[in-house]
Amino acid sequence: MSADTHNSHDSHSGGHGTMGQLMVGFALAALLTLIPFYLVMAEVEMSRQTLVAIIMGLGAVQIIVHLVFFLHLNTKSEGGSTFMSAILAVIILVIVLAGSLWVMHNMNENMMPMHDMEQQLEQMRSLQSQQG
Repeated sequence: MSADTHNSHDSHSGGHGTMGQLMVGFALAALLTLIPFYLVMAEVEMSRQTLVAIIMGLGAVQIIVHLVFFLHLNTKSEGGSTFMSAILAVIILVIVLAGSLWVMHNMNENMMPMHDMEQQLEQMRSLQSQQG
């Protein structure tokens, strides 16, 4: 196979992409960064859970944009093994993120609010003063 044939083959089977494809990827990545930034900085009126869900969803989409446009991940390269590896990495990432959110939510639910803790400290002090 000559060098000319090899180069033309690479451009069709998942080479580095054209400048136009890279610019589309850049524009999508920038947009997917600016939207959550705007939602937080403009203090848009919505529930905290909805805001977190939107930010996490746009973050997941941005990961896909980076994989497709910048890392050129597709099912054709290397017999699909890189694609399957990426799917496994995404599954592990989802498990870690979901587990982290679950742990943080449970910690928040089970922690004593500060005003309740101050009341209990006052009760303990009054009991100590009554005993001693």
